[in-house]
Amino acid sequence: MMADTVNDTAPVQKPPATPGMAGAALHWALVTLGPILAALLLSGGVLLAAGADPLAYYGLVLQRGLLSWLGLQESLSRMAPLLFLAAGLIVAFRAGIWNLGIDGQFLLAAVIVAAAGPALAGMLPGWVALPLCLVLAAAVGAAWSLLPALLRAYQGVNEIITTLMMTFLGTSFANVLVKLAFRDPATTVPQTRTLAVDDRLPRLFGTTISGGLLLGIAAVVLVHLMMTRTAFGLKLRVVGANSRAAVHAGLPVPRLTVAVFAISAGLAAMAGAVDIIGVQGNVRADWNPAYGLAVIPLVFLARFNGFASIAYVFLFSVLSIGGESAARRLGVPHFFTLVVMAILLILLALVEHIDHRRRDRMRA
Repeated sequence: MMADTVNDTAPVQKPPATPGMAGAALHWALVTLGPILAALLLSGGVLLAAGADPLAYYGLVLQRGLLSWLGLQESLSRMAPLLFLAAGLIVAFRAGIWNLGIDGQFLLAAVIVAAAGPALAGMLPGWVALPLCLVLAAAVGAAWSLLPALLRAYQGVNEIITTLMMTFLGTSFANVLVKLAFRDPATTVPQTRTLAVDDRLPRLFGTTISGGLLLGIAAVVLVHLMMTRTAFGLKLRVVGANSRAAVHAGLPVPRLTVAVFAISAGLAAMAGAVDIIGVQGNVRADWNPAYGLAVIPLVFLARFNGFASIAYVFLFSVLSIGGESAARRLGVPHFFTLVVMAILLILLALVEHIDHRRRDRMRA
């Protein structure tokens, strides 16, 4: 390492040079855009091996999910529940808690809101009924997360196991409710009653884009600000960084743990409500979009940053909507979008590891 001497005394090390604006931009492009391009190339190789034309596939994805006005509206509507899920995961992951039960919380709340929505819409004006649906969903999600929360907070039971078990129970219980208690007797296929289009969330600017998109963006932004700009968010991050240090600092770790579960699960449940009162209108038997499994890698790709999560959710929505059309036309499995996201997550983790080691060498 280079060193200067001052008046023939001990050498004084030079501080590491800080990169300029151009260097910082290049570094950001390499660690962020590089993995995306590499994932597309590797996924194209998978398509070639499967006998499909990757250029045709990506062209159809862009045309259907982004460049087509109808497809873009569908992509933006698809973002609404994904954004609520992302907000819930950001709260949990930044607090050091693995809430992997979001699919169960999502589906159970969706079924209950689908059953209660038509009744509330028939008794109350829309500006009262729709917020009540969201509050009901949040309450359902928070209640369903209470058992894993208490076990983690007061018994130290690993929440990965308990939340996954509650997901299995939640999805199964939701299907039982659709087929028995909440089944619409006027239909032959088991499903809940359908919420009338006029009673759903308003469309934006005369389009088919669900008003849930604005609610989802607001949820992510508010969560980001809460975690980075408030004392409560600081407490949650301290607990997530080192729970023992948080205890020595006098923080009520058990109560904060329960609060994190309630907030995270409540937002995941509101995702289910927004999907029902904004787009679907009802829940059919055995319906489970499993959005949670798709959003988890997106939040990691965004490094738990709210604004970056919005961008990745948009990218995934375009890939999802466009991929469904491309899969039908080219004979590609409809879940290939998840393959692309998995490859991207692996590459991002590899790049992050290499970049971390590079920074360590520079500091040495």
